Amino acid sequence: MNPIAKRSSRRRTMIAASAVLIVLSGFVVRLVDIQVVHAEEHVADSISTGNMTGSETLYGARGPIVDAEGVVMASTTMRYDVAIDPTLVGDIERTADDGTEYVQTWDEQASLIAQILGMDAAEIMQIVANKRANEPESQWAQLAQSVSTAQYQALRDLEVPYLTYTSQPSRAYPNGAVAGNLIGFESSDGEALAGIERIEDSCLEAKDGKETFVRGGANGIRIPGSEKVTPAVDGGEVQLTIDSDLQWYMEQMIAEETQNQRAVAGTVTVVDVHTGEIRAAAQYPSMDPNDVAATDPDYRGSLIFGTVFEPGSTFKPITASMLLEEGVATPMTTTTARGFEEFPNGARIGDSFPHGQYTYTLAGALIDSSNVALSKFGELLPDEKRYEWLKRFGIGGGPVVGFYGEESGWIRSPDTWDNQTHYATTFGQGFTATVPQVISAYQTIANGGVKVPLSLIASCTTPDGEVREAEKGEPERIISEDTAEQVRLMLENVGFQGPVAEQIKVPGYSIAAKTGTAQKTNGNGGYKAGLYFTSIVGFAPADDPQYVVMITLDEPKRVTSSAATAPALQKAMNHVMKEYRVMPGPTEPETLLPKFK
Repeated sequence: MNPIAKRSSRRRTMIAASAVLIVLSGFVVRLVDIQVVHAEEHVADSISTGNMTGSETLYGARGPIVDAEGVVMASTTMRYDVAIDPTLVGDIERTADDGTEYVQTWDEQASLIAQILGMDAAEIMQIVANKRANEPESQWAQLAQSVSTAQYQALRDLEVPYLTYTSQPSRAYPNGAVAGNLIGFESSDGEALAGIERIEDSCLEAKDGKETFVRGGANGIRIPGSEKVTPAVDGGEVQLTIDSDLQWYMEQMIAEETQNQRAVAGTVTVVDVHTGEIRAAAQYPSMDPNDVAATDPDYRGSLIFGTVFEPGSTFKPITASMLLEEGVATPMTTTTARGFEEFPNGARIGDSFPHGQYTYTLAGALIDSSNVALSKFGELLPDEKRYEWLKRFGIGGGPVVGFYGEESGWIRSPDTWDNQTHYATTFGQGFTATVPQVISAYQTIANGGVKVPLSLIASCTTPDGEVREAEKGEPERIISEDTAEQVRLMLENVGFQGPVAEQIKVPGYSIAAKTGTAQKTNGNGGYKAGLYFTSIVGFAPADDPQYVVMITLDEPKRVTSSAATAPALQKAMNHVMKEYRVMPGPTEPETLLPKFK
């Protein structure tokens, strides 16, 4: 080849090489632009369009509910849905611990999986076979839902590559039915439906996060480093005023007493006199929030907050309080009363037992629970004034605690009272109340005339550790300290001299207490014959009140009167005194008040 030809050949080679180099440089520049310079933009585009991306929900844990001592009463655990990829199912080559290689058949794998899930191996294999037959290309078939963490870990230990797991939070109630009617429950999809779960949902609620990532290759493998995470935020912690140990005892006790008295239902409530904190609020029938469907819908809420009734004789001390506070009577003021009387306006009032004409003191009218005597004492104040006092003591004033589904009770304006209601309101009829309203009235008397708002929720601790105390109303003086002391002494005499005095005795303590019996409407404008809503309220020690306890029994049939509640009060008060190590003291009133003059 001549020199000119050689030069021409080298030139063409250089030109070709340069052209290739330029093209390669263009590819390199473009690759750098895509994967480095504008990588985040392209990832964002793929995420926004869903192309070559994947995502997973990062579940936040709903916050716990704890009792006054921090005992967990509701918490969140993780549950797992288990799925299988039918296209990958088959025998697996394994290596034993001694190095021996063997083949684990699909039948053997199915048997191991079934044992963990509580299924039959044939059922597992049929799920896979059906999916293969109906959707040959499907890579997903569900085996089980909501399996426990222990089951999940056991399945992971099998090292079966074609099993996949999806985690999700699940609510658990470790104490079962203890305070279940207070705690409440959630729906299957996590919606708070009742109780504290619903009231404090804004505190307990978690915020789920999200992880997005880019997939690459034909098999969609996650590309390391492509993850973008929005972290989940766990919910806060709600602390109650409830003492779970006391709650447990009260639930066992009221269940036993309700059944002993052949009643439809029963409740017991314990309140700290000085703080208004509810220490126990137990009922029977009760509900286990782990298995809500097992409980009749009528008993899934709280009977304590959701039941209204005429308080009956438990409100006679409130009539006495207003008479003393208005200065129109003293504990020794007297009136005459027979076992049954027809009043000048045509109203007919009777006592619970027949008797001739007695000259009752106000204290004696409370001790014997005379409706006739209280009707006459009540006339010392006009209807409007008595109505104002009933309102001050909380009747018709709306919910006391703000519990979900809490009733308010009602009382009509005094200008609508008929001849019978004019008298009936003096002994707890003609209006309705709730357990918290009645307990609040007794807490006021026991606390020297100062009403402290009742509370069930102590605080919410946010995820960042901030403790937010529950909002409580301000204490309010309702009656003077002197009036409260006189009514306290009269109630102590009721507890010592009254019809159930022997039944409610607690060794080492004097008990102030009053029973109540309310007629129950039959739905046709009348009352059920021989069936009553019975109650008893007491506080102890009577000379230095620390705790108020109220018992209710709905339609007891063994003993139909309010005496049916006395054994339960005795058991409850005895346990409370011991549980909180309340110092014993006098076992009878310092002053025995006479019933008659």
